[in-house]
Amino acid sequence: MKSRALRVPRSEGERARQRLRDARALRGDLKILEEGEWIFLPLTDEASVAPEEGTLLERDFALAADRGPQDYRDLLTTWSVEDREALPRSYDVIGEIVLLRLPTSLAPRGREVGEALLRFVPGARLVGADFGVHGPERRREVLRLAGSGPWRTRHRENGLEFEVDLERAYFSPRLAREHARVAAEVDVGNRVYDLCCGVGPFALTIAHVAQPARVVAVDSNPWAIELLRLTAARYAFGGRVEPLKVEVERFLDGAERVDRVILNLPHEGIKYLPSVGNAVSTGGRLFFYEVTDRAEEGSRPASLVERLGGSAAWRLRERHVVHPYSPAADLVAYTFERSSG
Repeated sequence: MKSRALRVPRSEGERARQRLRDARALRGDLKILEEGEWIFLPLTDEASVAPEEGTLLERDFALAADRGPQDYRDLLTTWSVEDREALPRSYDVIGEIVLLRLPTSLAPRGREVGEALLRFVPGARLVGADFGVHGPERRREVLRLAGSGPWRTRHRENGLEFEVDLERAYFSPRLAREHARVAAEVDVGNRVYDLCCGVGPFALTIAHVAQPARVVAVDSNPWAIELLRLTAARYAFGGRVEPLKVEVERFLDGAERVDRVILNLPHEGIKYLPSVGNAVSTGGRLFFYEVTDRAEEGSRPASLVERLGGSAAWRLRERHVVHPYSPAADLVAYTFERSSG
């Protein structure tokens, strides 16, 4: 049966499905279609989807013989409605691993939640509770809820497969579009710094999509650098990436200026901003990520420009919300361009 559809990368399929379901924009009478790197989600006639959500088109879909549960919480049949509603609707899928933020009040029932997600998410082998990223090496605190095997997995996005270890090195599947967006803004022959690179999704996507002269990927976490090296070794373009295990402040001390710099350190990046700005060539761009309070969103760009060196030397090219971070703040992507200095 033909239907309007939203095409999204496989790495964003589950997140897009959840968004459409919550907006009552996903047809439940048709089976979701998977083809290679793409997921096709059938849309209701009245569904309104923003262009940045994916590609709108028309496709043939098979009828869904049995819709089954539309939400993992529907599998918790012995729970009260109030307890089910207290659970998060969204979760992250990284390779074969599912992560979610579990409310403290429901932590004693975490195994039941994990078992429900194992049954609900296709291909899942391990479910964990995510307690956030901590420490100078940005390691995620995770607690096994259900399933088996290590926290090590391979995650596919933007046509690449990354080595990931969720206990030992930072990685977020929520940034897949940002990895692709930034890579598209790198020109042939550019020199790039990827600071606090984690397992290297920005650096490796840039090496894959663009033809940079060199991408230096910097992180102080030895596990992150090792995982990056393992991924890079599988690809011919991996030689364009130079992984370095070093603290960002030490690296920036005397670093030559380059055409593009990425700093994805949402809570602490502000303290490095002046030094990072000094590493950007005239005409070059800085891609900066920060958790910004919504009350400050209007004034924050000017404040960041001043921190970089003032409006005479810098201008804001673009900013957008990547995703909500808390009830009062968002993860925001800022793109600055150095005009002089």
